[in-house]
Amino acid sequence: MNGTRTTPPRPVDIAAVFPALAPLARPAVRLHPRPGSPTVHDSSIGGPLLWPAQEPWRYCRIEHEGLHPLVPVAQLYARDIPLLRPPGRTDLLQVLWCPSEHAPDSSIPIELSWRTAADVTDVLAAPPEPFDADEDLYVPEPCVLAPEQVTEYPDFLELPKEVKQQITDPAPWRAAGIPVDDAEPLELYDKALSHAPGWKIGGWAPWGLTDPVPRFCVACGTAMTPLLTISSSEWHRHSTSWIPNEDRVPGASDDSWFNPPDITVLDANHLQLYACPASGGHPHTVLVQ
Repeated sequence: MNGTRTTPPRPVDIAAVFPALAPLARPAVRLHPRPGSPTVHDSSIGGPLLWPAQEPWRYCRIEHEGLHPLVPVAQLYARDIPLLRPPGRTDLLQVLWCPSEHAPDSSIPIELSWRTAADVTDVLAAPPEPFDADEDLYVPEPCVLAPEQVTEYPDFLELPKEVKQQITDPAPWRAAGIPVDDAEPLELYDKALSHAPGWKIGGWAPWGLTDPVPRFCVACGTAMTPLLTISSSEWHRHSTSWIPNEDRVPGASDDSWFNPPDITVLDANHLQLYACPASGGHPHTVLVQ
């Protein structure tokens, strides 16, 4: 693991100002990836996987010239991140993808493996190397993690209409002693009070490049919730309030307040994996935003 990362308290207790938000609160775990040397027994981003020697490695199912092995994106142990809630007796999530964009929408094929770590007694010693990646940045730099649980609220675009109206009205903010002008409430909510940037488990999905789209399990029709957010960076200039205390440098410029784990996500800020909370008799179903 990567020591400790502590997100500063939010500048406003938003649920106290707008009680209608309280039922919408969700826990999330910020992963805080930082370059390191993880092993197969560690939770990591871009690190080696606890992969059974007898199990064939995964290859891209979309046509290429030759075989294209998938590359490790994330390995997450439930002991480090209880919020994972793996199905059955599994306790380990592994995420792989093809490091090449695919037509017609420049998508990246992704595969997940839920497994029980104790069952892996003989680990694959030499996984195949990435083959001719479109971008080196689609092959994540190995990173260790410092999981931290935070509380999130929905992106403004996902809020009920009446709550949107409350939040964009400066009057309740001012009544709570928070000085805002007419243009500030929405920006303050979206950038500092709703959902954390960066890699995370659970919580609420970030939107903005597209409007929110409901996700439903193809097996049982249950509304799915975010499982893993894969992000191009830990924070952005517009979200510096989310910078962990341990990473703050007095007097540093905003240009230095970037900490990507050397990965690009479709030239966007994030990529979202969803899981069915009612997995029951079938495995978690995952869709990608």
